[in-house]
Amino acid sequence: MPHTPAKIYRGRVADQIVEDLRAQILSGALPDGSRLPAERELAAYYDVSGPTIREAVRVLTAMGLVNTRNGSRATVTAQGDTLLAVSIASVVQVEKVGAREVFGLLGALNAYAAELAAEHASAEEVSRLREAAEAIPAAEGVERSAACLQHFFATLSEISHNPLLAALSRFITEVQLGLAVKLSGGEGGHWGRVAGALHGERMRIVAAVASRDPRHAASVVRDYHRQVVERITSVREDGAARASDVGLTEALTAWLRSNVSLGGQVADRRSTPS
Repeated sequence: MPHTPAKIYRGRVADQIVEDLRAQILSGALPDGSRLPAERELAAYYDVSGPTIREAVRVLTAMGLVNTRNGSRATVTAQGDTLLAVSIASVVQVEKVGAREVFGLLGALNAYAAELAAEHASAEEVSRLREAAEAIPAAEGVERSAACLQHFFATLSEISHNPLLAALSRFITEVQLGLAVKLSGGEGGHWGRVAGALHGERMRIVAAVASRDPRHAASVVRDYHRQVVERITSVREDGAARASDVGLTEALTAWLRSNVSLGGQVADRRSTPS
């Protein structure tokens, strides 16, 4: 352990140990992937019993900060994207946030990302954004196409040089794409109507960022998102003409329950499509 333990006062001792370990994890003193000391070492370090340490580790596991799979020593899992995803998914479900509100937030985030990218992205970063856009039409299959779309918007948010904005955009983009695939019926469904025929609009986003005009870049992204949301809400897996707001929100909740957990997401949002 990297420092002298915090003094343990009267009250819930396990909670104080949780706070001390949590502070070390969030500060990087206990980095992602590192292992916590063995239970007996922690018990001696904090001068408490083994059951108290086990309780503290259970709480940290529930927070998504450590992993105790396979009965091995607890491993730190301090991944910002996963923690953010779990938090946002929880708020969406607890507050009964509608799908359209989630889509609207993504449009605002990506418009802001484009505005910042137009101001701060280097020429090399704009080239990366262009390459990501150009790769989408050649993608074969729904899974590959969705991954390329995700990579394009992840690149846009990354070159905004705002890490919090990038993390928020990565997750909500994954949600929107996951829901779009679900509603369109995937392979053999209406995915082409949702994601197709917008290559020119994505290239307009690239050109707007390259023009170094922040207001124009934000406007182009907002126009793009309006078209995407219209396409998503106009198809359903069963071929019905339009998904209702209630149906969209139910589909959103089902997707979040299936794909967001303390164990992480089904895909690494930071990876480049292979």
